[in-house]
Order: sequence, then C-alpha cells, then structure tokens
Amino acid sequence: MDKTIAVFGAGTGLGSSVARRFGREGYRVALIARRREALDALVEALKAEGIEAEAFTADLSRTEDISALVTAIRERFGRIDVVQYAPLSPAPLVPAAELDAAMLRDWVNLYFLTPVELVHAVLPEMLERGDGGILVGFGYSVVAPSAGLSGPVPAMAACRNYIHTLHDEVADRGVYAGTLAVRAVIGHSETHQALTYSDMDLAATLPSVDPDELADLVWELLLTRNRTEAIHPAV
Repeated sequence: MDKTIAVFGAGTGLGSSVARRFGREGYRVALIARRREALDALVEALKAEGIEAEAFTADLSRTEDISALVTAIRERFGRIDVVQYAPLSPAPLVPAAELDAAMLRDWVNLYFLTPVELVHAVLPEMLERGDGGILVGFGYSVVAPSAGLSGPVPAMAACRNYIHTLHDEVADRGVYAGTLAVRAVIGHSETHQALTYSDMDLAATLPSVDPDELADLVWELLLTRNRTEAIHPAV
C-alpha cells in the first residue's frame, strides 16, 4: 500500500521541499497550512511532478481541531505513515526578561500542545503497524538558548523534550521520532522573504540554507534512524 506523509506547516520553504523529497520516494502527500490559495498552488505543482497531493486548511494553534483534521486526512488517504511538523508563525524573538505568561500563551498551543495532540492521534496506528515516523523542525535557539532569543522558544523546547523522550519509548517498536534544528534562515521561506524584501531583522546574524538540503536530512533521519536529532549547518 502507498505510504502517506502529512506535512504540517506546508509553506514555501521546508514544507514544500519535504513534500517533494518524500513524493519522489513514492509517498502521497497531505499538505496542511492556513492559506488555501498557497496550498492549492503547491498541490498543483506537485501533481505536475507526478506526486499525489491534497490540501487541508487548518489553524494549527487550534489544538482542539487536530482530531478532526487527522480523521479527514485518513479519510482521503487511508493512512498516515509519517508526520512532519514545522509550522512557521511570525513571532518576535524577545528577551526572556520581557516574556510574560500572556505572550507565551499565544504560542504554547502551536508549538507544544498541538504536536502532542497530533502524536496522540497518529501514534496508535503507527505502533499497530510497527512502522512510522514523527519529525519536528525548529530553530537552533531551541537547542542552545541565547540571550534575547526567547518568546516562542520555550514552547518549542518543551516539544523537543517531548519528542526526544518519545523516541526512547517507541524506537524499538518500529516508530521513529526525531527533530531537526536549523541554524540558518531557510531559503524561500516567509522569514527569508521578509529579510530580503522588508525591514525585518534578526537578533543574530544567520546564514541561509537551501530547504532541499534540509528535506534530504529529514529523509535521512527517517531512513537511517541512527540519531534523535540533526543540526544543520552542523555546529
């Protein structure tokens, strides 16, 4: 039976590259993001390359909608074999000294509670089959905290802790759980475009990276299953 990858946060950078990478390996692709027009354009581009794909619009900050979303993907494709979760929501990186609970509350669903609920929804079928993959992507500040780079990062760090713990619990049951930490601005992404064409600035100077390189890493993580996390560019 054909396998399916669900790409949560299917934007113009990492999401589209992961979709293409797995599509070339024969995976069908479920694309999940907020903007229908952009999703439809990506679906058509993938179909032109011979990749079966379908768009699902969703606000991933609405954790309560995840169960119905997973059900809709299963109804379309029959199964979910791999989950890639790396949504990008414009959020300022603020100093930890300025962070308060109200600010963090805006990000905790998107970057922590929703991925937990997503895993809760897809993990049983993966364990039953004895095969599957759960991959989460984020910035390097989640791995190596730095002054001035807080805001949504604590929520992402909680998710990283959860995925690494999950890895140790399910690896010997056929399911891979891992993370990708990116030490760069992802080319073609919304952040890259904002830095290129607007006055947006970052607290730290970062190189840019081709999202196709990152997609290759995601594929390698799932294929080899020999480490819990990849950092790119390497430290």
